[in-house]
Amino acid sequence: MMDTRDCACGQTTVRDDAVRWFVRLQEPAVDVEAYRRFEAWLAEHPQHRDEFQVLQGLWTAADLLPAKRLQALCETPPARRKRQPLVRYAVAASVLAVALGLGLFSGLNHPTTYTADYSTALGERRHVALPDGSVIDLNSRSRVLVRYEKDSRGIELMEGEALFSVEHDSRRPFVVEAGSGKVTVTGTRFDVRRELTETRVAVEQGTVKVQGQGPDVISLTAGLGTRVDAKGVVAAAYAVNPAELTAWRSGKLVFNNASLADVAAEVSRYREKPLTVGNDKVGNLRLTSVFKADNTDALLKALPSILPVAVRTLDDGSQEIISN
Repeated sequence: MMDTRDCACGQTTVRDDAVRWFVRLQEPAVDVEAYRRFEAWLAEHPQHRDEFQVLQGLWTAADLLPAKRLQALCETPPARRKRQPLVRYAVAASVLAVALGLGLFSGLNHPTTYTADYSTALGERRHVALPDGSVIDLNSRSRVLVRYEKDSRGIELMEGEALFSVEHDSRRPFVVEAGSGKVTVTGTRFDVRRELTETRVAVEQGTVKVQGQGPDVISLTAGLGTRVDAKGVVAAAYAVNPAELTAWRSGKLVFNNASLADVAAEVSRYREKPLTVGNDKVGNLRLTSVFKADNTDALLKALPSILPVAVRTLDDGSQEIISN
């Protein structure tokens, strides 16, 4: 798996670091700075990426084990708990080791065909590691279907929003379908959001190709985005701020001169009942601020002190922003 002669830091240290990073990235919220440190660690040496990919593949393979069996394998004897302050790392490593021992994965040879269905509930975020080393971060109320074949890697975003960090593989394009739009890449990092009337794409790193229902294809590079409407028409590329658009990964809602109509639509993703605006005049008001995604009540309480509006609760329990 590794040759310590090629890595001055040694096999055990690299493997331990890979396990720590793997477990860290499974947490519901990983801030941008932590992800940058992780990417810097990957770039330090080829073996770092190799070791991390093995963990990703083995973790996926562990899903094949029955739930009770997996739980039993993860249990740590009481005598060892006191001696191991990093027990969660040890548990993750033990499950991966068992998966390897059962022959579910061998080295870096990932299965040719792979299917999965991942989703998140209200207020939930999820970090998904795929067998090829690619990663999907799911926002609240989102769902993706994954289908890997020998010559292709296919994702369908059924609803919601997802950030894709795609492992480069020129032989197997990575294609995301969302509504009437399709995004094709070989390796990059980009965000896709599917709404009722359109699909939005924003690129953080690399290049993607966006296509609607017609023959036209729009190429996007880092810092650019586009929209695909319900009829499959792709808009011209425009500048975006990827850090703001993906702030949800760290539990933040960032609004930079956003219309209240857009604010209401975004906040509704994190509430049981929708938030609406009373009319176009209210909806066109602009807001610049940062709030916590898991405390949208604080946003509603703050709005009247920021803008000339009030928030009222309707009979069905939903809330509406009106003129004050």
